[in-house]
Amino acid sequence: MLKQDLRSEYRNRRKSISESSLLASSLAIANASLILPIWGFSYYHIFLPISYQKEIDTHFILTILQGKDKNVVLPKVTGDDSLKHYLLTDATKFRTNRWKIPEPIDGIEIPIDKIDVVFIPLLAFDKKGNRVGYGKGFYDTFLKECRKDVKKIGLSLFQAEDTIEDINAYDIPLDYCITPKKIYSFSVLAT
Repeated sequence: MLKQDLRSEYRNRRKSISESSLLASSLAIANASLILPIWGFSYYHIFLPISYQKEIDTHFILTILQGKDKNVVLPKVTGDDSLKHYLLTDATKFRTNRWKIPEPIDGIEIPIDKIDVVFIPLLAFDKKGNRVGYGKGFYDTFLKECRKDVKKIGLSLFQAEDTIEDINAYDIPLDYCITPKKIYSFSVLAT
């Protein structure tokens, strides 16, 4: 399928998910993350969920990160396609941006080259690790600026599509994608 068609289909699929199912799936994804070989790092970048889009509730993963005393880094939209990255502290204050994304107002900015692991929002993904987001390009731009060895972990409520037909040179594949029922590993395919 094409990205545009996948965006439409998966937005509709999300609409039909109940709140209790969303929470159960989010918890299953967080629990599954514990078996990935990612816990020896220091800086973990994670998104906060857009509630009305029925995104995975990442607060469960956030709790794990804090319990393991990891440095948690949150994104903030700063332009048409760019993000800044701030350390989560007890003093971090939030506001909701124009897309209803909760983000830090300000704080300690973290350079991209310090980030070790990135949890990535998506609408759909395929069996090769390609992802479809909302189409704004925030994560595509961000991932290009990351170190080559950064671990890229997609979080999805749904299983993989066979293939996304219109992948281009700007698309950066995932290393892993966690769903409520399965963990997909793409590291063998990544170069």
